[in-house]
Amino acid sequence: MDFIEFIKIFFIGIIEGITEWLPVSSTGHIMIFERFFPLNFSDDFVNLFEYFIQLGAILAVVVCFWKRITPFKTQIKGEGKIERRRLSLNKEALSLWGKVLVACIPALLAFLIDKLLEKYITGKSEVIVVAIALIFYGVVFIVVETLNKDKSPKITEISEIGYKTAFLIGLFQVLAAVPGTSRSGITIIGALLLGVSRVAAAEFTFLLAIPTMIGASGYKILNYFLKGNGIDAPMFSALLFGSLIAFVVSLFSVKFLMGFVKKHDFKPFGIYRILLGVAVIAICVLF
Repeated sequence: MDFIEFIKIFFIGIIEGITEWLPVSSTGHIMIFERFFPLNFSDDFVNLFEYFIQLGAILAVVVCFWKRITPFKTQIKGEGKIERRRLSLNKEALSLWGKVLVACIPALLAFLIDKLLEKYITGKSEVIVVAIALIFYGVVFIVVETLNKDKSPKITEISEIGYKTAFLIGLFQVLAAVPGTSRSGITIIGALLLGVSRVAAAEFTFLLAIPTMIGASGYKILNYFLKGNGIDAPMFSALLFGSLIAFVVSLFSVKFLMGFVKKHDFKPFGIYRILLGVAVIAICVLF
């Protein structure tokens, strides 16, 4: 792998680490970047790479939320020399995972839509679709936040999200099959419309990403090898390096967003999406 490819992968890892968790569409940003700076690998491998580096981003969420999501916890009983540590089930974590899994049920529909769109949205048309989605959901963010300005959320803690609400949030995730939508963005919008606070919506979105993205990445990896493709040393280096960069950057992105939503709304992201979408359309028209 030459130095130029190394630099491209470095930037794609940064883009993935930032945009996967911010509601601005990681797929859209990577697609736009690769439109102008394509990787020098086969199309099958590039598709695999884009999904594989998501595993690095997922690992960052697991690290950040480990205490909350681990199914086991340690209890200390006794004092002094007779102090004993006992491993027990973390019922709160198990309940939370149950809700996350319920929210994943509609993901099958998103998978089918994604397969369908792959056949019809390619090349320049794909970039245009990304731009339109960026603008449309940017406007939606601004509208939703404006409508919610004087409303108090019904659900302020992630533990208060019920199974019905979790499933409905999962339904919104289906819309993320359209490139440029943003999986995190659309689930946050859905949660806000359902009366969930910004902080709880962001936290649930992060946790929902773990099984959703592992499933999507796992499918792409399996499909890659079922086609008879292999991985050589440069390819392996690309996967490892891209995932590492995505992991490190994601650690900061997750913490940044959780701190941001405690004091601000999502309107700035809506404005950013609109400006980026307009810029992409302008570039496509000019070039």
